[in-house]
Amino acid sequence: MQPLTEQELHNLAMNIVGKQLEADGYEFLSINSELKKNPQFVCQKDKKMHFVVVKAIEYPGDPKDIEFYKADLNKMKDHALKFEAETFYAGVGLVNAADYNLPVYLNEEYIVDYDGLIQI
Repeated sequence: MQPLTEQELHNLAMNIVGKQLEADGYEFLSINSELKKNPQFVCQKDKKMHFVVVKAIEYPGDPKDIEFYKADLNKMKDHALKFEAETFYAGVGLVNAADYNLPVYLNEEYIVDYDGLIQI
């Protein structure tokens, strides 16, 4: 069994968030899947621009705890303001479904903890 790499976890989280954004009627202007390069999504809804920062958080991390990323998020918010855009954080918790103490493996069941966008 092969654990997902940091990039693969990031891509999985982006897919989860991207599907939600699409279902909610957002139009994608730019998508960036490069690790540690924010934002992941620049999108538009109701003629308003949105910057979305996606983070994959492995168990036991808390995907709702934005304090760890506060400096990066505030920097992104300042950047977004130049474009009159709103900034959002999307923390996606991922855990191995069979055993919370194991990593998420390729082609194995996993559990997602994602409650949607948090406005910054």
